[in-house]
Amino acid sequence: MIALDLDNTLLNADKKISEANTQILKKLHKQGKEIVLCTGRPINAIWDWLTQLGLMGENDYSVNFNGSLVIRNVDKKPLMADGMKRAHFGDLHKFCLANEYPLDILDFSGVYPINDLPLSGYEKRLGGNMHFLHVPFAKLPVVDYSKAVICTEPATLDHIVAHMPAQLKQEFHIVRSQPMILEFLKPGIDKGSALDVLLKHFEWTRDNLMTFGDAQNDLEMLASAGVGVAMANGTPEAKQTANQVTAVDNDHDGVANFLTTYFAANN
Repeated sequence: MIALDLDNTLLNADKKISEANTQILKKLHKQGKEIVLCTGRPINAIWDWLTQLGLMGENDYSVNFNGSLVIRNVDKKPLMADGMKRAHFGDLHKFCLANEYPLDILDFSGVYPINDLPLSGYEKRLGGNMHFLHVPFAKLPVVDYSKAVICTEPATLDHIVAHMPAQLKQEFHIVRSQPMILEFLKPGIDKGSALDVLLKHFEWTRDNLMTFGDAQNDLEMLASAGVGVAMANGTPEAKQTANQVTAVDNDHDGVANFLTTYFAANN
């Protein structure tokens, strides 16, 4: 199983999967490797990339919301969905209200920008194929939610991380997925735990797993894999956690370069 983060890993700076990355992943998929995209995004937001890579078979899955959801791509049938109720976000909402921070809360299909708080940049960054409904916190529907996001300037997030209340650290697994995005997940939820669910489904172990990532929200899957590969452009923490590092960055086909070299040497 080859599991890949998207931003700054499989995707280049233009948010595209290069031709070299596409061809090697299609080739390995045809040879029987399971190719799994692992992302903080919902499946609708990665649909074009799944289609580009041809990941629409009966055994093709993706990991969404940084591990809250494992889903079969072709029919969007969940293998695992582990969410939270609205009340879980009460303290986080109060924290954002007191400090005038934006907040977006996601269920398993759409995004709720909380409009009794400052406007978030998340909708603009996430882009198309997603449903956004602007609501006050008290009007959030009674459904299961996958995570919450504070999307704001990197310097502001630096301050938030440095002064995060202990209560919120207890209530959430908090990860910084991008310089402008801080994510609040259910404790115990991460990409590594989600991949464990998928490995169990295939009756495989972590020895059967290769992962690629670059950032804080990739650490668990980098640490848990038999072959954990950090990108050359990854954070120092990602490189320390992984047992391999790509020779080149995400803008120079780092994934394809590593896979070509690795399987040439191990076949």
